[in-house]
Amino acid sequence: MNTLIALLAWFVLLVLCWPLALLVLLLWPLVWLVSLPFRLVGITFSALFAFLHALLTLPARLLGWRPGPVAA
Repeated sequence: MNTLIALLAWFVLLVLCWPLALLVLLLWPLVWLVSLPFRLVGITFSALFAFLHALLTLPARLLGWRPGPVAA
């Protein structure tokens, strides 16, 4: 769904200002490469926090506590 919205936004930009749309098309791989380290850091911190949560709740789970349903 996000890809479809991005594609539609690019087509609107192409109709309104085609040089800017071509510039966006050419610079998108560079932006993606620059954002890769930030994604890796985010994945690492997410895994670290999941590990810490499992480690801190381990004694309670060993004593029989079960997590309830997660609120939406």
